[in-house]
Amino acid sequence: MTRPRQYSPENPQQPLEYVLLIFKVFTMESLDKTINSYLDVWLGPRDPRVKGWLLLSNYTPTFIFSILYLLIVWIGPKYMQNRQPFSCRGILVIYNLGLTLLSLYMFYELVTGVWEGGYNFFCQDTHSGGEADMKIIRVLWWYYFSKLIEFMDTFFFILRKNNHQITVLHVYHHATMLNIWWFVMNWVPCGHSYFGATLNSFIHVLMYSYYGLSAVPSMRPYLWWKKYITQGQLTQFVLTIFQTSCGVVWPCAFPMGWLYFQICYMISLIILFTNFYIQTYNKKAASRRKEYQNGSTAAVNGYTNSFSSLENNVKQRKQRKD
Repeated sequence: MTRPRQYSPENPQQPLEYVLLIFKVFTMESLDKTINSYLDVWLGPRDPRVKGWLLLSNYTPTFIFSILYLLIVWIGPKYMQNRQPFSCRGILVIYNLGLTLLSLYMFYELVTGVWEGGYNFFCQDTHSGGEADMKIIRVLWWYYFSKLIEFMDTFFFILRKNNHQITVLHVYHHATMLNIWWFVMNWVPCGHSYFGATLNSFIHVLMYSYYGLSAVPSMRPYLWWKKYITQGQLTQFVLTIFQTSCGVVWPCAFPMGWLYFQICYMISLIILFTNFYIQTYNKKAASRRKEYQNGSTAAVNGYTNSFSSLENNVKQRKQRKD
């Protein structure tokens, strides 16, 4: 915590600094206390096993991070509008490799934890897995924290001026996941919560390895599985709805409200991802077929035909009279 400078006649604003500091501390503590009291009334007592864990005690930091993320999404493209894009190639390779390894670690720990705890696929409460529950909780904290790290996905788009990739789906998914998992970690940090995180960690191994390799230009012609990553994400959402619905049909001690919420959230993602898939792949494929039928060979499988482009550029130069 920042302390005001020592008082001296040359520092007449020092008493004001003390007042502002005290106001800041008490306002933040009062805000946290108020929010926590409302959440405890609405959602009931929190899981004591995560008490005091980093970022989990109060909702305010997670909320502030989310607001800052949305502000950067709004201001960032405007700031970069008249500036040259950054390459970020080296840091992108490191960043995506790091998230690939983190996702692989989380997937492995979740699978082994579920196996050790003898988790029930159809419905698993939050207190019958013994020590395996604590293993799942520790891994899911990293899963929650990874959603904060993944804000960098958007920031790299902004720095590289790839604004077309900052879609409603992208921002919605990133902004909501951090907040949802704060609540999950405080009230249902294990048990039935494991399933979606396990599938998502596996998908992220594929996704971030793809992004890391695509940051190397020489590798791009060999990367063919982007379309199948999106298909895997859609499959993940459908499987999560099925598994969550099992907990509704064959209930256990896992809170029913969380199951209904997860089903609704998965449906929203299916709608948005399906729209993205149609816009990205089906319409592009139809456009390429139309170009091929019209005799255009300027683009093949998303890669520009350099010879055709060069020929067109030469023709355009010849036509210029200035």
